[in-house]
Amino acid sequence: MLEKRDFYINGAWVSPAEPNDFAVIDPSTEEQCAVISLGGQADTDAAVKAARDAFESWSQTPREDRVALIKKLSEVYERRSEEMAQAMSMEMGAPIDMSRSSQVGAGSWHIQGFLKAFEDFSFDRDFSATEKTLLEPIGVCALITPWNWPMNQIVLKAIPALATGCTVVLKPSEVAPLSGHLFAEFVDEAGFPAGVFNLVNGDGAGVGSQLSVHPEVDMVSFTGSTRAGIAISKAAADTLKRVSLELGGKGANIIFEDADPKAAKRGAIHCFRNSGQSCNAPTRMLVHKSRYDEAVEQAADVANNTHVGPASEEGKHIGPVVSEVQFNKIQGLIEKGMSEARLVAGGLGRPDGLNRGYYVKPTVFADVSNDMTIAQEEIFGPVLSIIPFETEEDAIRIANDTPYGLTNYVQTTDTDKRRRVARRLRSGMVETNGQGFAQGSPFGGYKQSGNGREGGVYGLEEFLEVKAVSGWAAE
Repeated sequence: MLEKRDFYINGAWVSPAEPNDFAVIDPSTEEQCAVISLGGQADTDAAVKAARDAFESWSQTPREDRVALIKKLSEVYERRSEEMAQAMSMEMGAPIDMSRSSQVGAGSWHIQGFLKAFEDFSFDRDFSATEKTLLEPIGVCALITPWNWPMNQIVLKAIPALATGCTVVLKPSEVAPLSGHLFAEFVDEAGFPAGVFNLVNGDGAGVGSQLSVHPEVDMVSFTGSTRAGIAISKAAADTLKRVSLELGGKGANIIFEDADPKAAKRGAIHCFRNSGQSCNAPTRMLVHKSRYDEAVEQAADVANNTHVGPASEEGKHIGPVVSEVQFNKIQGLIEKGMSEARLVAGGLGRPDGLNRGYYVKPTVFADVSNDMTIAQEEIFGPVLSIIPFETEEDAIRIANDTPYGLTNYVQTTDTDKRRRVARRLRSGMVETNGQGFAQGSPFGGYKQSGNGREGGVYGLEEFLEVKAVSGWAAE
């Protein structure tokens, strides 16, 4: 069993001020795989002080020096990528092949994307003949990250913060903390100055809340549930710190009558990816009535043929969900769905042959109406709800009838319709016809899916203040 009790504060690995052991559970086996310590107020204060003390010098470090350190960090990340893949696979249940490619790959992708965006990024911008607008690092940033895409979210926050001259305190999810611990090792190996990057493990009620209210923290960047995002916003209000939130989603995948014949199959596969544990998953499939029966059949076939197994198993499959808490929540919502709609695949309990581990059957519900619980609540498991529609207006109304607004999807061969519908969908992202987003594309949502954007130039600007200076040039 791994022992990872220490925190990374002021350039050194240090013991917690008070012991507070926390068991890390392997969701594939339900057995303890590691032990960490949850931090307390003294640990939080020490990490914030280290970041505050380091801010002045780091913020004034030449950008080329910061870039050089990030490139070194990228080299360490790539060289130790197998360690990272194994850590994420064990802590949150991603199948090892997916962990190596998508989970580790997400971190690599975003590091390179930020380096590319930073090449032409200007901190000094001419506003008029005599006035200059300066973009300056906001200060000490608390980064609070989730368990479902560990490196994706840590990199999306830590790299732009460091690149722009901020100092950080990272609190990764206590449920899946091993990857964050490794990332801190990578930062240390890359040679960042003491205090620039700090890591303290803890839960939301402890270290998370302490960072949110801390008077010496200038910004909180959080990814997680909408409920927690609201709590953080309230906690941060007394100090008026900036709060950037990437929260839940209930994405609509609109399949029009002229869509690609494989659109429903593609949508179901996407929904079940990462065991359904993605905030941008297309969990509501809206299908034109002329294609409805076909789509239900395709989605049920995908569910019935999706292999579920341990994270350590090689090959294409989905693993467990992350924890007993998540498993029980998903089971409860599946049960609710069975009382609301027509179950066409999956259902309650573990898949056949699996009697231990937090495994969920890929599940499909048909004849769903958008007012049902399973159409409104974020399930965060491999559960798909299929809803019929008759007209374009009907599809747009249903898609927007949700408290969330992260990612919606449009499937049609009609270019004008695709663009027209995309403009009317109330979400931060619209993916059309299975075309993925480019490197550096802004990631974020409307409504209860949060505020702010991550990735590329938009992600860099999140960590900057804007200063107007008159009389910069001679009059």
